[in-house]
Amino acid sequence: MTQQFTDHQGRAVVVEEITEDNWRDVADVAPADGQRQFVAALAARYLLLSQRGEVWTSLGVRAGDDIVGHVMWAYDDDHDAHWIGGMVVGAAEQGKGVGRATLGAVIEHLSALSGCRQICLSYHPGNTSAGSLYTSFGFQPTGDLEDDEIVMALLVS
Repeated sequence: MTQQFTDHQGRAVVVEEITEDNWRDVADVAPADGQRQFVAALAARYLLLSQRGEVWTSLGVRAGDDIVGHVMWAYDDDHDAHWIGGMVVGAAEQGKGVGRATLGAVIEHLSALSGCRQICLSYHPGNTSAGSLYTSFGFQPTGDLEDDEIVMALLVS
């Protein structure tokens, strides 16, 4: 069953594959200045990681008719877990519920993949709003660190 995720303006927020039609808009997504200590200055960095690193898969985030963000995911076969990374919401979209809706949409996307039993992510300890968001979705700290970031996991039923 597909759930609809919406922002505070009532726009449907979805994650979508990167295509010839949307990649430039996704690449141009830039976070608010205060977020740049936690994420890349442009989503283009994450698109390149996905393309060149062959580990991550980038997704665009669309709210209504507009590309408003980026998120990527990967599968870690050593730990039998899917990972969320590189979540960036455009500066003009901050505080509108886009991040919450994006997280819901990407969890749903990953949960629908065959064999998805656990979703993990990490965040910088100084990014307390991210920690609160992840906890509100049921993510729990694992006690592990990934590059000095707190690792959290969500069991998928």
